Amino acid sequence: MACRRAVRSPRRGRVAVERTVRRVVLAGGGTGGHFYPALAVAEVLRSRDPGIELTYIGTSKGAEVGLAAQHGLAYTSVAAGQVRGKSPLRIASSLGRIALGSFTALSRLGGVDVVFATGGYASVPVISAAWARRVPSVVFLPDVEPGWAVRSTIGMAKRVAVSNDAALSALPRSKSLVTGYPVRSRFFDIDRTTARRDLGLPADDKIILISGATLGSLAINQAVFSVLEDLLRMAHVIHSTGADHLADAEARGCDLPGPLAERYHPHAFIDDMAAAMHAADLGLMRSGASVLGEVPAAGLPSVFVPGRFAGGHQRANAEALARAGAGVVLDAPEPRRILTLVGGLLADDEKRAGIAAAAKALARPDAAQELADIVMESAR
Repeated sequence: MACRRAVRSPRRGRVAVERTVRRVVLAGGGTGGHFYPALAVAEVLRSRDPGIELTYIGTSKGAEVGLAAQHGLAYTSVAAGQVRGKSPLRIASSLGRIALGSFTALSRLGGVDVVFATGGYASVPVISAAWARRVPSVVFLPDVEPGWAVRSTIGMAKRVAVSNDAALSALPRSKSLVTGYPVRSRFFDIDRTTARRDLGLPADDKIILISGATLGSLAINQAVFSVLEDLLRMAHVIHSTGADHLADAEARGCDLPGPLAERYHPHAFIDDMAAAMHAADLGLMRSGASVLGEVPAAGLPSVFVPGRFAGGHQRANAEALARAGAGVVLDAPEPRRILTLVGGLLADDEKRAGIAAAAKALARPDAAQELADIVMESAR
């Protein structure tokens, strides 16, 4: 149980209540876009109190399983399902899994002071159980548009935080606020020179970062493979392919002429995205939630290729950045169009500098700190 005492809050300049929070549950799942905001807030909570107990609750097979272990977070899973599509049987099955997951989560929230959820279908049973146990919860919407998981849980949440002003129109104003998308401190602690040194990349050559997000993008990979030699003649390529596509990328790399092969750097997944983004001159990537925080934090000029899955929510993210001048939207990964856009931007240092400046103007360095404040203040 959290203890309370009145203190002056320097962040907001008002009298607040400081809570000695002992146990926090982080929830969300499916992709890195849901995991990394929780990790950024966890970093802050740990820096304030190294003894705080943090547990991540997600799915049994999502990307968050390995990521939590990698970053030293205790992990447990619950049953969950996506309520999407038109099949009544599939929807019924998902609802059954959510009910089972909610029942399981009830037993795992004993003594928990507050839940911080970052969306994704794994968060639904956790927030439902927290509501039933009267454990306060804070829901963070990482995308511009709320998905069904956030829409179904905001009524049970004590506070709702969003990454972008445009998201507020779909949420209850009385308990919603804009914090920005929280990113790990490394995004603000590293520079281009250090990033390139850490990654073993040349100091002065052009570098393109290509990413299909946590799981990779088959469509982007295939388009890139078809023009890979042309891209490599322009720049080094750091390519986050997704685990299922790495073997194909490595085989294609082995078939490249020697000088070009040395310029191709495929990875199943890039955990140190801060270094990769700071090292790069240009990004070509999906526009999942993480781009709203990471691209501005790194000031990376980018071409966004929004996925059409999951209700097409990535398009809203890409368009929000493009409206601010912080990137270019490419509707589909058409190979020749990629080559034209990437080539043109790499050749135009002034235009890239303008896009980078617009991106940096959107950065919210205090987002993780502010969300940590909200989590602590919401604790029971």
